[in-house]
Amino acid sequence: MKQLSLLLLLFCCCFSYAQNWEFESPDYEQIEEAIQQKNSHLFYESLMDRFLAADSTMTLEEKRHLYYGYSFQEEYSPYATSDYNDSLKVIFQQEELDSLDYQKIIVFTDSMLLGNPFDINALEYQLFSAEQSQNLELFEKRMNQLSAIVDAVLSSGTGVSKKEAFYVINVSHEYNILDMLGLPYGGSQHLTEHYDYLSLGENNANIEGLYFDVSRCLSTLPGMLSD
Repeated sequence: MKQLSLLLLLFCCCFSYAQNWEFESPDYEQIEEAIQQKNSHLFYESLMDRFLAADSTMTLEEKRHLYYGYSFQEEYSPYATSDYNDSLKVIFQQEELDSLDYQKIIVFTDSMLLGNPFDINALEYQLFSAEQSQNLELFEKRMNQLSAIVDAVLSSGTGVSKKEAFYVINVSHEYNILDMLGLPYGGSQHLTEHYDYLSLGENNANIEGLYFDVSRCLSTLPGMLSD
């Protein structure tokens, strides 16, 4: 899985830079308004339909409105976990996997993605299974979807300071990004205001840690606590 993650990084970064996009933090107020305009190419239902169809022609602007716009949808639940995680854990604890196991992984992660289309772990598991079972059509589909998510996050900043934080709509995406960048987690995480700071282990870039803006995640907490 590690080799696959590094491959994904190279693919996604090349795709992002080809868009010639300068780092820019998302304007949530503007995004919320734009995705409600039915006659706009940024209308959320249209963006999601294109994402689910793995449309590789989406612009970075559209990907950003898709990803960050999801945090304004009724089904958005950044702290939810899937019941299928335990089933997947059982499979991956086996010493060797066969074709039936790969099919089980795909079935389980399909269900996970129905509940959360931006579940990066589920997408990576599907890529792994599709690659092992030589399902090129599924591999390409999930690659396009994963690149849309990663392109949006990487376009939001560099992560080296609060001012240039990566913006994420799910805390688990912080660790996904570290993995894709090949940066080891240092074991320490703390929340300051609406920024998550993750320490890093020794790395070639000599970066001590990265900042992630989790304001959209935190915005759901009052509702959760009142239930």
